[in-house]
Amino acid sequence: MNNKGTLVLDIDGTLLSSEKKLTKRTKEALIEAQKQGWLLILASGRPVNGLMRFARELKMDAFGGALVAFNGSKVVDMRSGEVLFEQPMSVSEGKAVLEHLKNFDVIVLIDHDEYMLTNDVYRTIEQNGRDFAVIEYESRSNNYLLCEKRDLATFVDFPLNKILTAATPAYLQAHWKEMAAPFQDRLNSMFTADFYFEFTAKGIDKAQALRKTMEKLGCRPEDMIAFGDAQNDRSMLEMAGVGIAMGNATDELKQVADVITCSNDEDGIAVYLEEHVL
Repeated sequence: MNNKGTLVLDIDGTLLSSEKKLTKRTKEALIEAQKQGWLLILASGRPVNGLMRFARELKMDAFGGALVAFNGSKVVDMRSGEVLFEQPMSVSEGKAVLEHLKNFDVIVLIDHDEYMLTNDVYRTIEQNGRDFAVIEYESRSNNYLLCEKRDLATFVDFPLNKILTAATPAYLQAHWKEMAAPFQDRLNSMFTADFYFEFTAKGIDKAQALRKTMEKLGCRPEDMIAFGDAQNDRSMLEMAGVGIAMGNATDELKQVADVITCSNDEDGIAVYLEEHVL
């Protein structure tokens, strides 16, 4: 059980710089916080595979802590590997979403065991005027092998923690309501970046996952400091004793945050910890 409290950290846009790196200053501040008795929790839309590398870099395998993956549909104890909480979509829900998404010009990505599955591994999207190999990026950054299936809806016979779609920001803004409409009362859906829109089980978000596992982790909401930058971080910032938006966060998140720190490229986490925690 931790002594001082819990630091809950989103990954992309928060813990990592724009170059998707954990900077030396932020890494050192978080390791020092653990030495002083703070527990770390990484909370992200990424799968467990995609969180493990950063957790080890932060020495969480020695200090303990937890990984909140898939925006909260799965929580894993970092030290023991025990699954503390999991709530995926049912097989029928996953199939229904995958079938519906055939009506839209989006890349669809799901994971199963060591594989990331899609129906065309060569597809890209346009980002900032350039082609972005988003499928390669997702598979490499989350330590998956790529697997191509012609019809994901037919192939899937297992529960899904998350269904991720990717497209140009303009396309998603124009179509996300139609994509989500059939499932608005049955599933959660949200943007996790301007080019990502995803589906999880009903009621799933980062705060819900934390509530389900707080007692096991030895933490309380009032002792939490949570850092985030995007829509999917709102619930955990609102439940934490101190909710902190990064300087690069969305305006929506900044409006509900208790504190706004520097951006992820300016070591915003370390800046706050050095001034108020360490």
